[in-house]
Amino acid sequence: MFGLEELIRISLNPFYSGFQPGPDAEYSLEDVGRLRVQDVGEGNVKIRLHEGIITQGPLRGTPVIFKVKDNVYPGQRAAGIEADVMAANELSAHAFLQSNAKDISQNIQILLGGFETKTGEQWLALRDDGKYSAADYAKVSSENLTKNRALGVQKSWNPFEQELTIKRKREFVIKLLRGAMSGLAYMHDHDRLHQSLGPSSVVLNTIMERDAAYLVSKLRDLAFSVDIRYSSMEKGPGILDDGLWRRASAAGAFTLMDKRAFGISDDIYEAGLLFAYLAFVPFCEAGIMDCLSLQRLLESTFQLDLKAMREYCLADDGLLEAVKFLDLGAGAGWELLQVMLNPDFRKRPIAEAVLNHRFMTGAVL
Repeated sequence: MFGLEELIRISLNPFYSGFQPGPDAEYSLEDVGRLRVQDVGEGNVKIRLHEGIITQGPLRGTPVIFKVKDNVYPGQRAAGIEADVMAANELSAHAFLQSNAKDISQNIQILLGGFETKTGEQWLALRDDGKYSAADYAKVSSENLTKNRALGVQKSWNPFEQELTIKRKREFVIKLLRGAMSGLAYMHDHDRLHQSLGPSSVVLNTIMERDAAYLVSKLRDLAFSVDIRYSSMEKGPGILDDGLWRRASAAGAFTLMDKRAFGISDDIYEAGLLFAYLAFVPFCEAGIMDCLSLQRLLESTFQLDLKAMREYCLADDGLLEAVKFLDLGAGAGWELLQVMLNPDFRKRPIAEAVLNHRFMTGAVL
């Protein structure tokens, strides 16, 4: 980490998407230009992202992303307190996970430092390992499918080219998921929950499907991370984890051991929803499926019955590629998704078991 004097010598620019396509790029600059981000949110707290480069000191030349948590909304002191707690928690989580320089995960974004301004803004500096999220990839992939089909590209493809394109997409999605699950497995092995896992909390170094071999996905957004060491849990719930432990008690987890198991399985459930999102949205045209609609189908319409959901999806031509993807390996994708979303938290697999499943190893490709 570096100090305030070094931080204020950093050259800042607004965060932007710096993707430069080659002559055979799969996505145009116009596509990726739509990924630009200025303001995002975590709970009731407003977040801004900026891009910068360290210009002084031992980390000179290192690209960074500044995550700025606005301390106070006009007339909302409660949001300011939440921002303070979230910033401190994110800093603490990263510091804990990076405490051993010889054992740092390649699938979790690296925090370089942080400080608070005189106006009360919380600034965290993270190494810039990618300008895109899994949500960005899914959006661009879906829109690209829509654009190509509107132009009649599909009709002009020869069968080999079409098969290769689908194969690349499948490989990219599985590689993306493996990276995210590897980061989650590392966190759980080191007594930390993520508790905010979703398409926007996975950062990518590329969204080019032909570059899947070079893809590295990393977890970010650790503001809601929970320390599940028994010594920490014995202190009782805090502002950020009170809801988690209430849900644990409602599910019948009362001992510290059971609550810890519930927390881990809760992350796995969120990872299952991420898996479902990436199994559907990139394989469907824009507007056919989105995060909220998919979650509603899974939880409300089909009550987490994946067999029934598969039958429903088979009747919709717009969802067929997603079904075919999950059908690989005699339905290995549906099988894995079902256990990750098991209504009984005690029956969900740990992250390491998910990584070792035949669908996630790529053996089904």
